[in-house]
Amino acid sequence: MSDLDLLATFLEIYRRGSLTAAAAALGVSQPAVSGQLARLEDQMDTVLFERSRRGAVPTPSAHELARRVAAPLDQLRGALAQDADGQARGGTVRLGAAGELTASRLIPALAPLASGGLHLRFTLGLAEDLLTGLADGELDLVVSSVRPSAGRRALTAMPFVDEEFVLVATPTTARSIDRKWLAEDPLAALAHLPIVAYSGELPIIRRYWRSEFGRRPPNPVSMIVPDLRAVLTAVIAGAGISVLPRYLADPALAAGSLELLHHTQIQPLNTLYLVTRRGPADPSVALVQRQLCRQAETWGPL
Repeated sequence: MSDLDLLATFLEIYRRGSLTAAAAALGVSQPAVSGQLARLEDQMDTVLFERSRRGAVPTPSAHELARRVAAPLDQLRGALAQDADGQARGGTVRLGAAGELTASRLIPALAPLASGGLHLRFTLGLAEDLLTGLADGELDLVVSSVRPSAGRRALTAMPFVDEEFVLVATPTTARSIDRKWLAEDPLAALAHLPIVAYSGELPIIRRYWRSEFGRRPPNPVSMIVPDLRAVLTAVIAGAGISVLPRYLADPALAAGSLELLHHTQIQPLNTLYLVTRRGPADPSVALVQRQLCRQAETWGPL
């Protein structure tokens, strides 16, 4: 393995924050990445990352090395990728994702590839159903709201982007809540309000309630509709309260159609993953992954 390969592996770890994520991006095993990092650290006689529960934390030496090598390596990758991208644009990629994310983020991000000749076929649905389709060979790439379970060993996932969640209601509903009670006991203050949910399991809402209030929501459920855009419409229409990704709620919040019901110092996040089957990546699939990762860098938390 060349020194350039070792530096490329180092840069993936540095940018992605963990050896596991770097291995997924490179299409190799985590032990292989660990071995490459150890070899580079031996050559440089320095420690580049401290291992912790937060992942791989860069040392000052890593920051300095990244500053020196990132731009040249990116230029080399770009030069090598031009020919591969030209061939990949003639292929077909079958993608799976949630409908609201596809409409608001994925289609605008991938439209330049489609106009350049790449064929894209979207399947919309819930994460577990899409991951099953990927494992069965019916899809090539899934943007998943859950990391594949340990039992899905044929799949590999890399962190893609974080969703930020907010609890929202109409201004009329917000004004009906006793603010002092809400500050002292938000669980009780909100318990009488009906919920509009994405599914009967209340996946997003349940996560928010447990994170912020310590238990499942006791609220009645007024409506279940498996599309977050429809949930947004229902909340604006006064059907109840709900938890939504900020990227969907922001326009209504800015327009005054909705208000935040609950403020936190750190908003609850959920990581979305790019999931593919293990093994060498098809050039067209790799092209889509690169395009999505480039776009995600400009989004920040959704």
